[in-house]
Amino acid sequence: MTRQIQKNYTEAQFQQSMTDDEIDLRELFSVVWQGKWAVIAITTVFAISSVIFAILQPNIYKSEALLAPASEEQAGGLGALAGQFGGLASMAGINLGGGAGVDNTQMAIEVIKSRQFTSQFIEKHNILANLMAVEKWNLHDNSLVYDPEVYDEVNDTWVREVKAPYKPKPSMQEAYKEFKDVVSINLVKDTGMVTISVEHLSPTIAQQWVTWLIEDINQVMKERDVAEANRSREFLNKQIAQTNVADIRTVLYKLIEEQAKTIMFAEVRDEYVFKTVDPALIPEEKSKPMRALLCVLGTLAGGILGTMFVLMRRFSRN
Repeated sequence: MTRQIQKNYTEAQFQQSMTDDEIDLRELFSVVWQGKWAVIAITTVFAISSVIFAILQPNIYKSEALLAPASEEQAGGLGALAGQFGGLASMAGINLGGGAGVDNTQMAIEVIKSRQFTSQFIEKHNILANLMAVEKWNLHDNSLVYDPEVYDEVNDTWVREVKAPYKPKPSMQEAYKEFKDVVSINLVKDTGMVTISVEHLSPTIAQQWVTWLIEDINQVMKERDVAEANRSREFLNKQIAQTNVADIRTVLYKLIEEQAKTIMFAEVRDEYVFKTVDPALIPEEKSKPMRALLCVLGTLAGGILGTMFVLMRRFSRN
């Protein structure tokens, strides 16, 4: 009998709890319904604001090139000789190196991302104004409009107002941060292909920068390898002069020959590190902003904030 009473009491408590929850839920909907005009008004304001904001956003164009790593057969002979005769040369106190080393493609990607390469690229092509001061792009005459509060195009002077230690003319550190945001370099591990893309207000500039990046990185990597090969030749010639062992001299001459082949290979190939599979084109369609998505998100945010405002106002009064 006692257990039955306890069971009935527990069921009654559960039903009362469910009733309270239902009442709370009904009250919640009732509060929102009573404040529906406030919710509609706030949602409308946010919707209109998001539409205006989306319209005012300038079009951004993206140009992209697909690259394939150039073959590295010029390094194969040297590596093979170093591995084959490294022990023999070490007997004469000569270290030929050898080993895996750093992948040339990955090295080139990291060079492009470096501050030094970026600074040299900006100064070489004189693109600081196009990077830091462009306000909009005119389609009808393919011209750029610069922000008059940042850059005076007529007098070619920077007029922006900044606090120390910054100066009116942006530093290379500032330019590097901006350049890093508009340039993207990706390595597809499955295929080994590399993509380089640039986003800009002007589709012509986006395409031009991608082309320049490919040309410059090939030239920089070529110059690095040629300089290293020349240093290696000087070192090997010194080693030849210091040894009288015929076998060692034969190995060193073969290594010098490989260095000469490396230099020759660099001189005859323009696409030294990357071969262009699909060149960059002037894009005809914008890549962003996604104006429809901005409008939808703005409207949803207005509806959520409007509902929260009505609920907070009601419960604060209570």
